[in-house]
Amino acid sequence: MRAGGISGPGITVNPEVLIAQRDHMLRHIHADGSISSLPGGFAIARRGNGQVIADSRLYMQGDDMRHVDRGATARTGKLHIRTFHEERDRVTFLVADFRPSMVWGMRRAFRSYAAAEALAWFGWQAVEAGGRVGLLAITADDRVLVPTRPRTSGMLAVIGGLVRAHEAALDMVAEGRDNPPLDKSLDGLDKIVPRGAEIIIATALDNKGGRLDAVLGGLARRRFPRFLLIEDRALRELPSGYYPLGNAEGSKIRAFFNEQAVTQERTTEGLDVFPIEYVDAGAAFPDGGGG
Repeated sequence: MRAGGISGPGITVNPEVLIAQRDHMLRHIHADGSISSLPGGFAIARRGNGQVIADSRLYMQGDDMRHVDRGATARTGKLHIRTFHEERDRVTFLVADFRPSMVWGMRRAFRSYAAAEALAWFGWQAVEAGGRVGLLAITADDRVLVPTRPRTSGMLAVIGGLVRAHEAALDMVAEGRDNPPLDKSLDGLDKIVPRGAEIIIATALDNKGGRLDAVLGGLARRRFPRFLLIEDRALRELPSGYYPLGNAEGSKIRAFFNEQAVTQERTTEGLDVFPIEYVDAGAAFPDGGGG
């Protein structure tokens, strides 16, 4: 039993489930015939670093010390790492929204669980195409960061980060933590993600905050944000009215749902310049995907 008392299928993120996404993804690729035809597909590229330095960024735990940028380190007083063209072109950085507003669901799975499944799919897809993956998982008051790494070992590190962050998120919900705005949770992402990287953000866009457009605009100057919008399509089928909602401690509240509230909840106003794909938490990924 978890410390917060919240556990079970579709709630607790197990590493085995996320590792299994690799086989699901490969079967989908083989049936389709081309990895690049999938959403977010990558052309196969050479492994290893290119010969031309593309950028430098702050050091993150696990980086290769052979790539220390001595000039940038001396100028700033902070350890910097060089990145290369070939590395930059194949980086996929995953962002998992595990704030309290994500830790609930109507059918099959919590939204946060569905976000982890979907991100694992895209992470394996990037690794199988010869790319590198990294992770930022945001919770009520903490962030789990996994530096970008190549190959299966890199993806397993990302999965470990997803599992740790989701466990913490479940405990924070049980403790009644507040739901911070998304824009604040994404602050500083431009200092973490290398230039030229694709950033895949899995979220329901709850409590976006007033600066989200500005944060994303800054990222989009040198990087490529896209969204996996996690939703509960079952909400659309509910007649308007009050419904009981329970928590891990057994207490219940009555919440009002109607079509207008559901539409407002998942509004993408101001974000239509970015690619957006929809994932239904009530359906297994990729069946929960959409256009």
